[in-house]
Amino acid sequence: MALSLTQPAVTGLGMRRRRKSSRIARGASTDPSLNGAVLNTQDILTYLRSLQDRICVEIQTIEPREGEFREDVWDRPEGGGGRSRVLEAGDVIEKGGVNFSHVTGKQLPATASARRPELAGRSFEAMGVSVIFHPKNPFAPTSHANVRFFVARDPADKDPPVWWFGGGFDLTPFYGFEQDAIHWHRTARAACEPFGDDLYPRLKTWCDEYFHLKHRDEPRGIGGLFFDDYQEGGFDSAFAFTRSVGDHYMKAYAPILRRRHTLPFTERERDFQLYRRGRYVEFNLVYDRGTLFGLQSRGRTESILVSMPPEVRWRYDWTPEPGSEEARLYEEFLKPRDWLEEGEPN
Repeated sequence: MALSLTQPAVTGLGMRRRRKSSRIARGASTDPSLNGAVLNTQDILTYLRSLQDRICVEIQTIEPREGEFREDVWDRPEGGGGRSRVLEAGDVIEKGGVNFSHVTGKQLPATASARRPELAGRSFEAMGVSVIFHPKNPFAPTSHANVRFFVARDPADKDPPVWWFGGGFDLTPFYGFEQDAIHWHRTARAACEPFGDDLYPRLKTWCDEYFHLKHRDEPRGIGGLFFDDYQEGGFDSAFAFTRSVGDHYMKAYAPILRRRHTLPFTERERDFQLYRRGRYVEFNLVYDRGTLFGLQSRGRTESILVSMPPEVRWRYDWTPEPGSEEARLYEEFLKPRDWLEEGEPN
């Protein structure tokens, strides 16, 4: 069975619901934007909940036994709450999370105001969907996506609210396939094309720079899109672009996952997958803005750290064997590369 997007609740349809509260954080607020338009957060909330539903439905069509998501509906004492959906020990997805949150607070956390010190002391409203899938098969890449919206308001109500969108999606392969990389980046470009020819190259570069482990001087994966503090074209255009990114994520990921999750693998490939997962953990705990924001804003820790893989290994001063497929990942994939210049994917 699949989730029904026409039903007000998604219980009993490949879903185990656990409530920490009887209500899902709802709400909308309207504020004049800098251009005199109206910031209707209810429209954003409706889209985000729909996106969460649609991603869960698609993953359930890939799991051979229609993997069951556990759902937790939670409240945050400081304001707001969320709806977390987690899939564990599936035939295809070893661990995955598709989380919706909508939280409010009296003061922006340091990780948000550090880049924009003029907003320090403002109250905030933040909402988003964050997605992570760690497949079981080492030939199927890990993927991550996030779309989010922030409003920072002047407590004295003297200055107008400051709003922005952020998000993107990125791919972390353990074994390199040009076909997958080309498809991933062409889909990322398709998400950006209606909003300007220069947008994809700018956000690809930003993604390459953002998902870089400075302490190891290597990228986490092959990138994709990343954007933050996004207001280009005004509210309606920025919201439309954010929706395009969210809507293109499964168009980018599902074909890759379907292609790779049935490939045979050995303990060697599994061992390398767990080793490379260590880089994912390092990035999320040291650099990731979403993780840091969630923890600093006293979000729900279980939902924030659902991005962590279920198994991971570290090894001291390890390097791949020259000429191996593991070495090829480092030499050909874990470096900035213009995948749009490559040949047509098969």
